[in-house]
Amino acid sequence: MRRTVTAHLAADVADPALLALQVAVAGPAPTEQLVVTSDGAPVPMREIDGGHGGRVHALDIPAGHLVIDYNATVHGSRAVPHGGESDLLEYRRPSRYCPSDKLLAIAANEFGAIGDDAELVAAVTTWVHDRLVYTGGSSGPTDDAVDTLLLAAGVCRDYAHLVLSLLRARDVPARLAAVYAPGLDPMDFHAVVEAWVDGAWRLVDATGLAPRASMLRIATGRDAADTAFMTTHRGAVTLTEMTVTATADDLPFDDPATVVELR
Repeated sequence: MRRTVTAHLAADVADPALLALQVAVAGPAPTEQLVVTSDGAPVPMREIDGGHGGRVHALDIPAGHLVIDYNATVHGSRAVPHGGESDLLEYRRPSRYCPSDKLLAIAANEFGAIGDDAELVAAVTTWVHDRLVYTGGSSGPTDDAVDTLLLAAGVCRDYAHLVLSLLRARDVPARLAAVYAPGLDPMDFHAVVEAWVDGAWRLVDATGLAPRASMLRIATGRDAADTAFMTTHRGAVTLTEMTVTATADDLPFDDPATVVELR
């Protein structure tokens, strides 16, 4: 399968800023280009290991109009990154957006009778899909899984955070992956979940908005705090434009019952 992805971001920088970008595919891609300019002048960048094959690009941005353009073409599949036993411990713990310790009772009441991890992952994914309504703009940048559960609505990261929290509350290691998702509608950066089942990371997506087999990993972490496409660490930056595209030459049919690994 050949997949082609692009990301275009523009922002107004009022005060010089340190930015961390996570828009490049994990890997890296054999064919890719990342261009960053400020008022038309190239901006130097530093590539930092983001873990699990992910790459963070750090940039010191002067005040002015910032433009970021990324494109990549990826052929075939890649190995699924696994950090060993440390991953299995880390991704069992509560995190900023996934306070699984606050959902222990709900997880036990809803899923306590399920002893098989594969069945549990499927049940949690279906439960979140049925419980939430996908609603653009319904959540804010500080909303966590508890907020999402109470609101009963959200976007992809909210769905992922609730799935992650419920799985961790049942002691299943689960991590968030930011991806490019061919076939996604509406098109955007996308957030999905990988759960550790039978010695492998299984990909699940409670939104059901795109075929899992065509997705491309960007970043992997505990939650959206680790995988945001752009993070401002100092300065003042206002995002003014964002366009994401992701296409595949052969968009597969996605059967939710099929086991898929994110490659």
